[in-house]
Amino acid sequence: MTSEQSVGYMVPVERIEGAILEIRGERVMLDADLAVIYGVTTKALVQAVKRNLDRFPAGFMFQLTPDEFSNLRSQIVTSSWGGRRYPPYAFTEHGAVMLAALLKSKRAIEVSVFVVKAFIRMRRMLADQRQFALKLAEIESKLSAHDQSIKVVFDAVRKLMEKPKPEPVAKIGFHVREPTPKYDPGPKPRGKN
Repeated sequence: MTSEQSVGYMVPVERIEGAILEIRGERVMLDADLAVIYGVTTKALVQAVKRNLDRFPAGFMFQLTPDEFSNLRSQIVTSSWGGRRYPPYAFTEHGAVMLAALLKSKRAIEVSVFVVKAFIRMRRMLADQRQFALKLAEIESKLSAHDQSIKVVFDAVRKLMEKPKPEPVAKIGFHVREPTPKYDPGPKPRGKN
């Protein structure tokens, strides 16, 4: 197993990537997952955070609302939180790094490198997915335009294949129309009044 696949403390990179969630439009890791990865208890991790809240501005960490926590628990079939009474904290990539520096354990600092790599890898995968989605939309658009052109061609072919409508039958042969005679009294005589 290479160092890219596992940290010296036997935390597979896949485990780290699997712990990255998207909440409120941010890619985050929950405090319980970071505690396992960094080798501390969740309680110790949360206490360290609460003692140093000034190191975790809004872009680094936030606490889930009770509704978000309930929704998250319902999505996970087997709860790894046990009897947890409060919603967890969610840490962004920067928050996870700040947390590792705050914990000051050798393991936390070493593992934080792999956490950052996992976030970077997730960001690249997301960018690749967005590019793929754009290409797919472009192809769909082209096919839609081609579909319209093909429909026009098929409609024209169908019109050509239709039986022609019978036109009114014209009388065949030679027909003379004689003009109706008009009475012409001729020239008026002159001289008699």
